[in-house]
Amino acid sequence: MRRLLTAAAVAVTLVVGMAGSAVAAPPTAPDPGGGWSVVDGKLVFTAEKRVPMGDAAVEFWSGNRLLGKAKPHPDGRTFSLSTSGPLDDLSVRAGGKRLDRSPARAAKAAPAAPAPALRPPGSVDPGVPGPYRTVTSEYDLAPVKLEYPEPVETKAVVVAPVNATGKRPLALFLHGRHSVCYQGDSEEVPQEWPCPEGTLPIPSYRGYLQAQELLASQGYMTVSISANGINGQDWASEDGGAQARAELVRHHLALLAKDHRVDLSKVYLVGHSRGGEGVSRAAMAADKRWTIRGLLLIGPTLFGHNPVPDVPSATILPGCDGDVFDLQGQMYVDETRGVSRGKALHSALYFIGANHNFFNTEWTPGQAAAPAWDDFYSGDATDPVCSPGTPTRLTPAQQQKAGATYIAAAARLFVQDDDRVLPLLDGSGVRAPSADPARVLSHALGGNRSPVLIPGPAVKGVRICEQVTNVAARSCLDPEDIDSRIGHFTTFGPIVPEPGRYAVSLSGAKQRALLPRPVRVDSGTLALRVIVPPNTSNTTFGVTAIAADGRRVALGDVRLNGLPGTELTTSYWGQEVRLPIPRLTVKALEFSGSGPAFVLDAWAYGKGTPPTGTPNLPQLDIGNLTVAEGDSGVKTYQVPVTVAGRGKGQVRFFLVDAFTYEVTKTWLVTVDRSLTVPFRVEGDEMYGEGEGEYLFAKAERGFQIRDYIGGITVENDDPEPTVSAAVTSVRKAEGETLSWELKLSAPVESAYYVGAAPEPPNGPELSSTDVDPTWFRDVAWEEPEPSRPLSSTEALPWAVFEPGSQTGSLVVPTITDTLAEPDESVELHVTPDLVLTGTVSGS
Repeated sequence: MRRLLTAAAVAVTLVVGMAGSAVAAPPTAPDPGGGWSVVDGKLVFTAEKRVPMGDAAVEFWSGNRLLGKAKPHPDGRTFSLSTSGPLDDLSVRAGGKRLDRSPARAAKAAPAAPAPALRPPGSVDPGVPGPYRTVTSEYDLAPVKLEYPEPVETKAVVVAPVNATGKRPLALFLHGRHSVCYQGDSEEVPQEWPCPEGTLPIPSYRGYLQAQELLASQGYMTVSISANGINGQDWASEDGGAQARAELVRHHLALLAKDHRVDLSKVYLVGHSRGGEGVSRAAMAADKRWTIRGLLLIGPTLFGHNPVPDVPSATILPGCDGDVFDLQGQMYVDETRGVSRGKALHSALYFIGANHNFFNTEWTPGQAAAPAWDDFYSGDATDPVCSPGTPTRLTPAQQQKAGATYIAAAARLFVQDDDRVLPLLDGSGVRAPSADPARVLSHALGGNRSPVLIPGPAVKGVRICEQVTNVAARSCLDPEDIDSRIGHFTTFGPIVPEPGRYAVSLSGAKQRALLPRPVRVDSGTLALRVIVPPNTSNTTFGVTAIAADGRRVALGDVRLNGLPGTELTTSYWGQEVRLPIPRLTVKALEFSGSGPAFVLDAWAYGKGTPPTGTPNLPQLDIGNLTVAEGDSGVKTYQVPVTVAGRGKGQVRFFLVDAFTYEVTKTWLVTVDRSLTVPFRVEGDEMYGEGEGEYLFAKAERGFQIRDYIGGITVENDDPEPTVSAAVTSVRKAEGETLSWELKLSAPVESAYYVGAAPEPPNGPELSSTDVDPTWFRDVAWEEPEPSRPLSSTEALPWAVFEPGSQTGSLVVPTITDTLAEPDESVELHVTPDLVLTGTVSGS
């Protein structure tokens, strides 16, 4: 998007697909048909066609600054957001991926490395079916009331082993946020709950039967639950529906507690996309009726960046994910570091060539009952990594077989404590043959690892780069590059910069990382997570340990190839490498050789998985207040921050302006009981939207954060001003600027935008080549050539009223040419009652 006016505030509306919501549509106005525009004080983006409903949150950005998450509208195409601040270089993203431009050019230009060779096989293959036959059934019980207006269905498909004696471990599946309703092949079905008459709910819960049948053959009772009622209403949830999904999971578990066949001391949760965040949230809440032994998450969201540190997890990261493009599920590994005892294993599984949807057969064309689609999209180009038919892209059948295999692998490790499966998940570099030809790379934290190098300001002698910052000199990757906001670099909402997230940046020169204190290493193996740029080959650097007594011990060379990637993939990903290390006390690690590379951390690696113990960290929830602004005076309100459970730990809080979405304060608190956070509200009589402040929380040590976002919403109680113009008709010579002075009936508290849509005038009309080309590009987001009437273009001029002001100008700058022309006019419709006309004298 080209340069836009810099101003203080604007309500933003996106029209870019992602069906499913129930908020009011914006005021009606002439539809510009495509691109950005301003309508009734709102910035509007219109896509050429609907974009299917997905799991990633739709976000508005100004440059590299997040403006906020947009809320959807019932038409399936419209999203809105109140925001403020500079609005240069606007973009629309979902899960880090641009939605407001075609990816074709990026895909055509992108080189790509071949897929890595298949790894050697592990000692066991969990993808092999077990000894039991299986039987499939369904249940459909009374709906459950959650946080939404409409109750949510209690429906599931059950696949169970036949003739399995005794109580069986339970695997419960939760699908993600997908379209809710369908009617044949129609693309115009409203995505709302309950589904409109004449339409059917999409059976997303039936999409994991292959994995269910594999687990059931191995002795598990498996249940896959439906969550359409949440998908159709979760637009209203600040957390994207995570808590509602958790409550739905717990509701089903409570029902299954009555089933004599189920062993609820061995519960394994599988969640896809927002379902992954839902099952993670469900695992936070302790319940004497069941024990969550582990989680398997497929392309999950984690808007809150607060995973469950003491419940083991494995996270599938699809290399061709076109929905949760930023692979924010990486935070289920990275954000457990240092929060608790570190004994629970947290694994990341990078699936080269897998997309987001095809792990679910009901989201796969040719297998689904409803219309389905490939979420990976490369426009009119062939992406060398992810387009169907390329050597690295998996077919749906291959992807589903690989997914089922690794779902079974995590179950075998977490529920059955079979450490023979561990090398498939922990970066040991082996494969499960049943997943062939999929290339699945892994790394992990936790388990029998102890920290050696955790990058941060206390580590001296090397370049420590910040993973999340807008300052180029301090950033690991160029902040202007989209790669600086995805994968390991994914931001916690608007929190930029974010303290505590660092890496060692290697450029080829010899660097010695002096540890804050010497570390004893007895394990015999040093494991490092290292990122090298995509498509690079043979990045090599040597690693030497410096002992406390000054001895230099050469550990060997690290040699890595980058992952295959393009601008349409998230391929800056940490690969695990291991080096032998003798028993010694290490005071420094020295790196020498080629670059660039980023060392995320280094660990003394030990085999096996130690007991994790019972999760007992205290939990924190942030409350919400909604208050009236008032006409005068200052009031202080206390937003509650509640703590459940016993214990003391550190929590980092971030205060975020609800209108600008900018961080105004950051502080670290040692918490051992509930507390309150004061918010000041100043009353006035000026119109303004989006007032208030958000409070974000992130666990640093010894805590779990459930409701991570809250704060105070200040309701506007002042009337919206009306707009008028003293002079509605102006006339200028060719090359001069048509200008109208507009006036508001009252000053505004935040910047206010008024757009004016061109309509055909009586008589000859100004064309796209009669006006200044830079101005035209800024208001139309298209080229002036070929010449055409302004009313047939995307052009939508606007006036901005700054805070405290009542006046603003709307302009149309014209240019001179050598053509003999009659008088030409432009007719701008501001409101139904306010029409502005401008005439340029002929020559």
